[in-house]
Amino acid sequence: MTFIKADDKGSIIVKAGDHEVLGEGAPTTVRLLADASATGGALSCQRVVLGEGANGATPHHHAHRSEFFYVLDGALQVLTDDKVHVAREGDLLVVPPGATHAFGAAQGQRADVLIVITPGIERFEYFRLLARLQQGHATIQDLLDSQELYDNHFSQSEAWEKARAN
Repeated sequence: MTFIKADDKGSIIVKAGDHEVLGEGAPTTVRLLADASATGGALSCQRVVLGEGANGATPHHHAHRSEFFYVLDGALQVLTDDKVHVAREGDLLVVPPGATHAFGAAQGQRADVLIVITPGIERFEYFRLLARLQQGHATIQDLLDSQELYDNHFSQSEAWEKARAN
């Protein structure tokens, strides 16, 4: 991945062809845009494209970070604490630290979402770990062992299970 330094103050530009892409052609495609090390710790940013009804993230929370979702296209089903919402193109959702959340494309819909976590944390390796898990090169235990490192703490949600079962 190439970051272009835009000025002497630390601004960066990530050109479209320079994104690392995980899962191309799969139900979920993740474009790694900027990690904390590139933004001076300000944020981490990914673009996630979910195929029709595809799952994104299971219920979890971040102890020290806020996460925002901006829907570029389609419809995103999102859990916030015990409520399930549908966010559509142009909608923005901000989840504060400690709030349980999950997301996936709404039933029969696809979703294209910009996701930003602030303050930043090195998350690219987390997404690479998820890709290795899907490919059978990592285990669920590897994922569970990484919760503290990536501030991504898994939980259960009846509301989410019920919503995704429909």
